[in-house]
Amino acid sequence: MDTPATRRAAILQGALIPIGQLAREAGCKVQTVRWYEEVGLLPPAARTEGGHRLYGRPHRERLAFIRQAREFGFGLEAIRRLLDLATHPKCPHGDAHALAVSHLAEVEAKLRRLAILRDELARLVDAGCDGASSECRVLETLADHDHGHCLSAAQAAAEGAVTK
Repeated sequence: MDTPATRRAAILQGALIPIGQLAREAGCKVQTVRWYEEVGLLPPAARTEGGHRLYGRPHRERLAFIRQAREFGFGLEAIRRLLDLATHPKCPHGDAHALAVSHLAEVEAKLRRLAILRDELARLVDAGCDGASSECRVLETLADHDHGHCLSAAQAAAEGAVTK
């Protein structure tokens, strides 16, 4: 039974911690904890008589899971699904693998786009900007909002492959 007396006892035993301590232990901001709770990734916290949030071990473990999934770059909906799978240990976890495979494909596509971007930036830097700003290739490229002149054949092919 969740009563003020049981909450006080839990706090004294270190079973429940305030939001600031949870955030510090998880390496995130208090606002992040509140937001995860607001969007339903973290279950609602117990409250003191004064309305302060108190979190227990399940909150700590779930927040650690969320933070780890974010480190891997998973989006909120994927994390929501992964949390659902993690809380139902008897369910087949092929979905978790499928989410990871899909995410890996997204990461690889981003890496291809970043490699193209790196090469294009290196080309711009190599062109130099030693003269007047009116002759600067970087400024000229950035001013051309169509970017048609800076699309190399490799970039155009990769962009087509990424969007298909």
